[in-house]
Amino acid sequence: MRPNLIGRVAIEKNHGTMSSILVQVIVGGLLLGAVYALFSSGLTLVWGMMNIVNFAHGDFVMLGMYVAFVVWTLFGAGPWAGAPIAALVLATLGVVVYFGLIRDIMKGPMLAQILGTFGLALLLRYSVFWWFGANFLSLPENLVGGTFDIVGLRIQASRLLAGVVALLVTLGLHLLLTRTSLGSKMLAVAEDSTAAQLMGIRPDTMQAIAWAIAAGATGLAGALIATFFYIVPTVGETLGIVAFVTVSLGGFGSVPGALVAGLLIGVIESLSAYLIGAVYKDMVVYSLFLGFLWFRPQGLMGKM
Repeated sequence: MRPNLIGRVAIEKNHGTMSSILVQVIVGGLLLGAVYALFSSGLTLVWGMMNIVNFAHGDFVMLGMYVAFVVWTLFGAGPWAGAPIAALVLATLGVVVYFGLIRDIMKGPMLAQILGTFGLALLLRYSVFWWFGANFLSLPENLVGGTFDIVGLRIQASRLLAGVVALLVTLGLHLLLTRTSLGSKMLAVAEDSTAAQLMGIRPDTMQAIAWAIAAGATGLAGALIATFFYIVPTVGETLGIVAFVTVSLGGFGSVPGALVAGLLIGVIESLSAYLIGAVYKDMVVYSLFLGFLWFRPQGLMGKM
């Protein structure tokens, strides 16, 4: 009887360990998914306001990561300083891009908009190549400090900070659009810019603000993940694809949809990497994504 009892205890212990690991993997996926939702919400905001798909969106995130790296290199400061600075720098860039490029190409055909933002992506990417080189860079993981033990779960402080801040900012963006006068004006321009102009709302101003918010969100997200993600000029390609998948899954123009889709993608990625291997996680995510859109092409919260 004793060997059987020992075996049963060992099995129960293994099941308990497996359960705790799975919970930790899911929590990690939710934290990463919140960051995905943050920078994807900027993409869905621009689409909802102007019906423009920004192919340079992932490269904006990449720039946010490099801003955080420069802040750390010059001042030894971590995300608490790097993230606000990155958000401000990218928000300024968003306004410059709107008035210098987007406002004009909006008057042209869709092909001009696609090629214009794609050309912007290449310009940003190869400018960073020229300035920083092609080497992989990284920030020290201890910039935020150690790990937290929460209800038996060990979570890196950098990931916890990134996930919580990203979640709060994404929710704040949704409240801005739905509960404030500025948000009402932006939504009015998105609905009918001509009618909004007749009511005294300046479409140019609202669209520039939308670009500032979208770019600022990408800069913030990039700085937050820079402590646990590789920094290289081509990382924008990967993050850009993630943003497009997140926005498509959530529904173009829906910030809540981007939030739910981002969290879902983060969890699927983490579980796939743990259960079948990190090399297969993208295949699982994109396969499920295509399968879902087969039945609901408008996304989770999009409208037909």
